[in-house]
Amino acid sequence: MNIFSSHPNVHVIGIGGAGMSGVARLLLEMGCSVSGSDATESPVLHELQKAGITVTIGHNENALANAMVVLWSPAIKENNVEFAGAKQRGLTMLSRSELLRELAELVPVLGLTGTHGKTTATSMMACVLKAAGRDDGRLLGAPVLGVGANGHWGSPALLMEVDESYGTFSELSPYALGLLNVEPDHLDHYGTFEHLEDAFTELLNRTAGPVVVWNDDLGSQRVGLRSSRQVVTVGTNSSSDYQVSDIELNRRSSAFRVKGSGIDVALTLNVTGAHNVANASVVAVLAQELGISLTEISNGLSSFQGAPRRFEFMGSWRGVDVYEDYAHLPGEIRATISAARAAGYKNITCVFQPHRVTRTLHLAEQFHTAFSDATNLIISDIYTAGEPNPTGATGELISNGTSKYIATSYCATFSDVASTLRELHDQSDVVLFLGAGDIASLASQLDGGLEK
Repeated sequence: MNIFSSHPNVHVIGIGGAGMSGVARLLLEMGCSVSGSDATESPVLHELQKAGITVTIGHNENALANAMVVLWSPAIKENNVEFAGAKQRGLTMLSRSELLRELAELVPVLGLTGTHGKTTATSMMACVLKAAGRDDGRLLGAPVLGVGANGHWGSPALLMEVDESYGTFSELSPYALGLLNVEPDHLDHYGTFEHLEDAFTELLNRTAGPVVVWNDDLGSQRVGLRSSRQVVTVGTNSSSDYQVSDIELNRRSSAFRVKGSGIDVALTLNVTGAHNVANASVVAVLAQELGISLTEISNGLSSFQGAPRRFEFMGSWRGVDVYEDYAHLPGEIRATISAARAAGYKNITCVFQPHRVTRTLHLAEQFHTAFSDATNLIISDIYTAGEPNPTGATGELISNGTSKYIATSYCATFSDVASTLRELHDQSDVVLFLGAGDIASLASQLDGGLEK
């Protein structure tokens, strides 16, 4: 019997996180009684409280009083008082991977996966499903603009952002899957890039229905070829089952054509960037494989308004356009800079905040060349996300290498970043705040502020 079929009382430790807040919303709509805790207050917690979820600020074993099932975010350690208390009481405890397995037993899962682009592509698919008149459930790392919150329980399927971090997808068996890309990340967990590719290969092998692979990415191409099952490929190269052509990138939009078996359609997006064309192409072909009409696919993708913190326009600063992007991997950074370049920006100043000590240590060399198509680069200190930093690593691990390819300034503090950015104002027609931490909060400190 499935754990959630009886709608148990569920407690979520670290409920304010991007992923766990969506889980809480989904389980509440499923009919479970949901409570949760987080270390500090946030707007997300207030929204969860408005939805009917009991939220405790700070961690306290008393928060478990009515709990039958306990979930926790990846940031929670085993010495957390609630985690330890739940274990001592013998409550049912589910890791993220076990939770996804349980959900997939209740309803078919439509997944989008890859080392980057997951939230964007999953949001695109949510827009397509809405255009098709469906009310599928969804679980992803951000609200879907124009559709709804990051967690929702519906039917006939569950649309899911399938996350590879720390083996999260290791027990998931989707019904349908889109693979966007595979690049080195989370090597502190997987050990080697080959082991990461193995994990994606196994995910494809566990998928019961259609699998669509972006064929221009060498990592996803290798995974598709190594899989024991047949996959459908889409890309700009001639070997793909579905061909992407006629790509036009503008400052705020994109246009392209997808042609293959049963589909020949011109598509438009209200976002720019070759990476978004790639994401949308995988979504279009996967939707077509699921029986969604070309009109519904076209209408859904054209209604996509972008994902939060993905090349998101923040405003203009004394005539210079300012964007925020979640890019925190070398491939993501290249894609974002390329999108800015294709949109017509010539003098691109990047402000990058490295995310996690382990990622910085593992990928320092790859970061060195990731910014080479920009004009100027400012690197802040590392956003550790709570990771230990026994060697005292700083952003200089990256800046010492990038300075060979691009004018680089390392700034240990946000005030130093702001000061350096002011000096570069006249050399910039766009500023990109890049990273998965809090670097974009610095925009509010810029003299004169931002104008929309």
